[in-house]
Amino acid sequence: MTARFEYKVVEIREGLIGGKLSGSKLEKILNDHAGQGWQLKTITAAEVKGRVGPGGVEGLLITFERPIG
Repeated sequence: MTARFEYKVVEIREGLIGGKLSGSKLEKILNDHAGQGWQLKTITAAEVKGRVGPGGVEGLLITFERPIG
């Protein structure tokens, strides 16, 4: 039987992380999701859509994975 997974992508905008992402803020995000059974798959620096106007802001895309069932 083949394992099945589900994925979740969390967008973190620079404004939500106070301009700089500290290790403790990232650690909290990772631990909160780990407590729900999610495992970190990837972290990607990206231009994330801002709240107002066109364009984006610096941010992170954090992808989590967990088995289904």
